[in-house]
Amino acid sequence: MDDTHIRLAHGNGGSYMRELIETVFARHLANPLLNVQADAVALPAMEEGGVVMVTTDGFTVQPLEFPGGTIGSLAVHGTVNDLAVSGATPYYLTLNAFIEEGFDVPRLERIIASFAEAAREARVVVVAGDTKVLPRGEVGGLYLATTGVGIRPRHLQLGLDRVQPGDVILVSGPVGDHGIAVLLAREQFGLSGELLSDAASVLPLTQALASLNGLRFMRDPTRGGLATVLHEICRATGLEVRLNQVAIPVREQVAAVCEMLGYDPLFLACEGRVVAVVEASQADEALTRLRALPLGCEAAIIGSANVGRAHVVLQTELGGERILEELEDDPLPRIC
Repeated sequence: MDDTHIRLAHGNGGSYMRELIETVFARHLANPLLNVQADAVALPAMEEGGVVMVTTDGFTVQPLEFPGGTIGSLAVHGTVNDLAVSGATPYYLTLNAFIEEGFDVPRLERIIASFAEAAREARVVVVAGDTKVLPRGEVGGLYLATTGVGIRPRHLQLGLDRVQPGDVILVSGPVGDHGIAVLLAREQFGLSGELLSDAASVLPLTQALASLNGLRFMRDPTRGGLATVLHEICRATGLEVRLNQVAIPVREQVAAVCEMLGYDPLFLACEGRVVAVVEASQADEALTRLRALPLGCEAAIIGSANVGRAHVVLQTELGGERILEELEDDPLPRIC
């Protein structure tokens, strides 16, 4: 492309749009299935005996590039993770890009290259996409929307309806990394640091747990964080969730920023973590499997679901208890 910035003409369906798609998107996302001249593509027959799973998501993070990732890699991880925690293996992605007039083309290249690299690492193929250019001021630079397709083994049944009293809750690693990494990247409070987003594909973690007969439920704690997932469990089951604050992994940098700004790390987004509910007799085995993987080496058993009032109760470091109320306001807008 000769242009250094996006123009409205790049979205008009003509030669400028063709040039944008071919030299930026198709060049980075090239694969045998991607045909930028077709209205639809045929997908190869998928493995027999499985259930086709579909998810869709949108991404509006600010800033678009942050320590540990970009909106591009985040879009891949967010989509494949929704499939992974459902018990599926991701195979295909679609990508829609909404670009603001005047957006810097080299920056767009970096972001799409990041998307492509994350897709390759997650072993998913981009098979279709669309590009829209909007007038200046109507978009926050760049928004991405994705759809993911995967296959879940028919025998693997997971869901909130399967959670039972006495089940144990695990988290695969420290919470709040993504939320604080994005916050520091904004430099709104004069803070800086070396903390990286935890954004990554959680498929190795979910596959490690999938063969456990006592696996009940998995979720990736994105917007609303760990606490919001636990409130979902309470609402769906009528059970009380009891947490051990000391057991919940939180990095020192995250805890320090939260203390200064009044945030609670339990409500901050993660983009590379799994919350899993398993039968109590298999909790230790689940923990061992998670800790055997690089992404799960700091996994922990953090609580349990029990008969009682449908509240999330935190047992504090001092031995007391407090109820974690459900999140109402988003303290960190556009973190995913």
